[in-house]
Amino acid sequence: MARVGGRNSWIAVPAGLACAAVVGALVWLALPMVPVTITWAGDTLRNATSPRPVAPVADTPARLALEDADIDCRALYSDSLWNELTWRGRTILDQTYDPPATAVTSLTEVLAPEVRLTCAWTDRADGAIVTTLAVVGSDAPALAEAALRGQGFACEVTDAVLRCARTQEGTVEDHVVREGLWLSSSERAWHLEDYGRRLELQVFG
Repeated sequence: MARVGGRNSWIAVPAGLACAAVVGALVWLALPMVPVTITWAGDTLRNATSPRPVAPVADTPARLALEDADIDCRALYSDSLWNELTWRGRTILDQTYDPPATAVTSLTEVLAPEVRLTCAWTDRADGAIVTTLAVVGSDAPALAEAALRGQGFACEVTDAVLRCARTQEGTVEDHVVREGLWLSSSERAWHLEDYGRRLELQVFG
């Protein structure tokens, strides 16, 4: 057999044996990880093809009100809105079951609401913000729209949701009728930015 020039068998044989020993040692060290690797690969494939679990629906104040579950005023407000109502340190909150504080008294008679909660805020400057969440009948949107438009409220209906608002003599009234609920708010001499919209977002989600 022809020899390759410059190759020394006395060096090549021990070097080859050493390389084989190193490879064998690495294989032996890797053996315990083989089951782990197989399990990881199997879990990865199963997770990639299995359906993702659906997150549970949060219990919004609206859902709790419809189920006649316990609910308090704190649940109606986001953290930011709650802070704006309480940061002065001179506000008083009265939680009751009083009917909505609307100037359109006939509206309460027509809708006959089952009040779940009324949150009445007052401050030392004679300002007041009153919000009521109540259960109403399926015909409430049509009845409320007719009554409120007749009293000068600007109303809009979007996706079966009635929203009406009016500003008169320093008092802002907001009414939202949706999903079998009536969310009514009155702000007298004390106004927070986008109070009605932010409240609706928190209540209905």
